[in-house]
Amino acid sequence: MEEARSFSTRTLNVVGFGLLAFAITILAGGIWSALLVTNLRSSPAFPWSVPAMALLLWLMWSYLGGRGWPRSTSDARRRHLRANRRSGRTYLWALVAGVLSVVALAGYWIVLFRLVKMPPNALSDVSSYPRMTVALMILMGSLVAPFMEEAGFRGYFQVALEREFRGPVAVMISSVVFALAHGPTQGFLWPKLLFYFLVGIAFGATAYLTNSTLPAIPVHFVGLLIFFTLIWPHDAARQLVLESGADNWFWIHLAQGIVFTVLAVPAFQRLARVSRQDGASDATNLGLHKAAAS
Repeated sequence: MEEARSFSTRTLNVVGFGLLAFAITILAGGIWSALLVTNLRSSPAFPWSVPAMALLLWLMWSYLGGRGWPRSTSDARRRHLRANRRSGRTYLWALVAGVLSVVALAGYWIVLFRLVKMPPNALSDVSSYPRMTVALMILMGSLVAPFMEEAGFRGYFQVALEREFRGPVAVMISSVVFALAHGPTQGFLWPKLLFYFLVGIAFGATAYLTNSTLPAIPVHFVGLLIFFTLIWPHDAARQLVLESGADNWFWIHLAQGIVFTVLAVPAFQRLARVSRQDGASDATNLGLHKAAAS
């Protein structure tokens, strides 16, 4: 009876953190969308929504990281956000592995888009708005998701999962939920769910290997910028292979996905080694501090 109660409690705990990850992402995205629409309708020449969202983003990240009331939950919030600082080498290899993954994912996205008919992810027509306003809003849009999705899914949710499962299993589960979280806005089409699952694997592995949500944020930001500016605007013009045949570009993008996946694997392996060295160094320094204090 005690074991059954413990299992149900742990399950409810994990489910609760999964719902919290959804809530964090939806809340941040909803606030940004509301600010964006209001700004474009009222005063498009003055992008006030960008600094407003930057402030809100900082407040949300700070609260999730342990600041604010109630103080009794500060330590728990800090642990679950796990915004742990890492060495320069760790950030470098996280960036290398992440960028290689993004290039591979870009290839897979284009290939999937040419294999299955899907609604494009192109931005709304913004040609009537000032270029500076559009550029700043794209930059802010590329920051909101990295901070809040890493906090919710690779922080709070995956930390809870890693307490109950082995690391790779926790990454898999968080990636499945991450993919499903994009269903309401992206559509529950298997190619898009597969794509976001692979995105979750790349970022989830980074968070697990480094025990930090910070190293994946720059990669997430760069990835969104690439997709916002170079990939999604061209989705509507992509022709299905069944209709036009597999041209050279189809095979080039398929090769792009495979080659950069192969290159990303050793980069993640190197990231794992560097992260272990950082962990050993942290443990040594902690022991020295305790010895000095005693």
